[in-house]
Amino acid sequence: MKFRLHSALTVLAAMAALAAAQGASAQSAGQWTFKGGLGKITPHVTSGDVSAPALPGSKADVNSDTKPIFAVAYGLTDNVSVELDLGLPYKHEISGAGAIEGVGVVGTVKSLPPTLFAHYRFFKPDATVRPYVGLGATVAYFASETGSGRLTTLSDIGGPPTTFSIKNKVAATLQVGATYAINARWFLDANISKTWLKTRVSFSSGQTQDMQLDPQAVTLAVGYKF
Repeated sequence: MKFRLHSALTVLAAMAALAAAQGASAQSAGQWTFKGGLGKITPHVTSGDVSAPALPGSKADVNSDTKPIFAVAYGLTDNVSVELDLGLPYKHEISGAGAIEGVGVVGTVKSLPPTLFAHYRFFKPDATVRPYVGLGATVAYFASETGSGRLTTLSDIGGPPTTFSIKNKVAATLQVGATYAINARWFLDANISKTWLKTRVSFSSGQTQDMQLDPQAVTLAVGYKF
């Protein structure tokens, strides 16, 4: 599912129609909030070719993963807040694509994408439903890159096991979501975000590969305000 801004705005408009009911705020000036839940990251991969020596058209794909997430936020005003999103590392399988589609899993990697957001929250703090939009900076950190025997076969037959590393990057993230006030302290939060991320894979056998990952994240969480 591709991230479409006009679709997100349609969702916000629908939520606006639900916001007539008044209740406890999910964020106001000078207020701290904490939330925890689950996040699913789905990379939307545009893969470059593995550089020579490799079978021409050797590409890769990356699967999705779901992990616990948590975030802390502070209200600068009744409508503007800053939020730091964290969580447990995601683990992704990397599979062959293009000319090597069908070879199966060639490696795994863990990713940790902490993101600092600036949010604008619509409506007054006492609205039961508060849609929001956010712009953030994501640090895409990769670790525990592990190649499989298939990777060695494809990259350096007869050589030592092939390892690889993925370059860490800072990337822009756009987010839309909404909170629903359960009572004076507790709230529900749902959001979807898109990160524009391009990185490079380097193999111990000497090849490189450029990867446009552009992950989409969906999170559902329960929050508490202090």
